[in-house]
Amino acid sequence: MPSLAPRPGRSIALPYAAGFDALRPDLPGGNLPWLSSARTSAIEHFAELGLPSQKVEEWKYSNLSALAKTEFTGPAQNDADAVRAQVVARFAKQSAQRYRLVFINGMLDKSLSDQVDPSDGARVLGLAEAMAGDADFLKEHLAATPPLNGQALASLNSAFMSDGCVIQLQADAELALELLFVAAPGTGIPAYHPRISIAAGANSRAVIQERHVALGDCEYWSNPVTAINLDRGARVRHYKLQNESPSAWQTALTKARLAGEAEYENFIVSTGGRFARNEIEVALEGAGASCTLGGSFMLVGSQQVDNRLYVDHAAPDCVSRQVYKGVLDEKAHGVVQAKTLVQRDAQKSDGQQLSRALMLSPDAVM
Repeated sequence: MPSLAPRPGRSIALPYAAGFDALRPDLPGGNLPWLSSARTSAIEHFAELGLPSQKVEEWKYSNLSALAKTEFTGPAQNDADAVRAQVVARFAKQSAQRYRLVFINGMLDKSLSDQVDPSDGARVLGLAEAMAGDADFLKEHLAATPPLNGQALASLNSAFMSDGCVIQLQADAELALELLFVAAPGTGIPAYHPRISIAAGANSRAVIQERHVALGDCEYWSNPVTAINLDRGARVRHYKLQNESPSAWQTALTKARLAGEAEYENFIVSTGGRFARNEIEVALEGAGASCTLGGSFMLVGSQQVDNRLYVDHAAPDCVSRQVYKGVLDEKAHGVVQAKTLVQRDAQKSDGQQLSRALMLSPDAVM
């Protein structure tokens, strides 16, 4: 494997990644040759890229040096029954969602999660469950979702991912699903790399609601990746509440690929975390596709939230909207980076962007 020393001027070393070989035997799916090969390629790709520094254009407003210096460990160890009792008491199921999956410290807790009825036309599996019991389905599903080329932290996710969920919607199916990610205090400073993979068949409908929360003020790093593929006419509404622990890091990437007439709506509310990064990349690949990317953030103290949006109009008659608004107090730091690319053949494209912020302190930065 290439050295994990940083590339001069562009990246930062992350010692945690050097422990990949030691952690690898404990990762799910170790008996799958294609997955093992993919993990090796991913960690090698990360070694080449390194943790991005502020000299990388997309990261020029975010300094990850403190993240690089943190000695992250494996999953936190705690009293599982006590944690489950706290989750049940504190986080009620959202009434609008028929089904819910609960993840504690990055791993699916089946005792707190619902089993999706196959008659609804949707198949929902935990990622680790799919690795153990339906590897062929998982391999085919992952191959159909958008590639994660170029992102260093996405490569780290691909190398270390242990759990998450795989969602497959048949044509005309409908699904309402809540994904609850709970961080529970325990030993060490853990790092989690959940993977969510969604494939929506033609004219299907889905509402996906994510909640990222913590049981107390604990330090950890959450590095989730979501890959979404929408067939013709599919519609996915994707809502996320990021209310992580005040000491936590979250670096999240969502990539979506839309066929003709497909619709994708994404809205993120960010209130927690020491540092949060929301990267959303949408490719409008079929005529008449549309996306709406919205978000709000409320920051205090020295919190920082970095929102990076990228929409690629690759086909004609597509529509995109990007609207982010924030409120900042004390020494909080907010970032919105938005880009709309219109390809040569994408005639009659309609793309709009808006960013607004309310500053409540002279020391806040936007």
